[in-house]
Amino acid sequence: MEKDLAKVERFEDLICWQKARVLVREIYSLTRHDHFSRDFRLRDQLRSAAVSVMSNIAEGFARFHKRDFIRFLDIAQSSAAEVSSLL
Repeated sequence: MEKDLAKVERFEDLICWQKARVLVREIYSLTRHDHFSRDFRLRDQLRSAAVSVMSNIAEGFARFHKRDFIRFLDIAQSSAAEVSSLL
């Protein structure tokens, strides 16, 4: 993994970040429907959790130590589980 990460210069090049970005777009699209217009709390929580996945991947990548990146990936994974649970 370290060798592969050494080749990646920007978090935008990480496949996991790219997929998280797609997730954010899909969640925002989904939560524009009428059902979510009546449940603001659920809509906001879904959006926040999805953005958290993407943001934690980016923030972790920007950290100097590999262990920090792993910690942020763990947080991103937890946020992804939250999205799944809310759906």
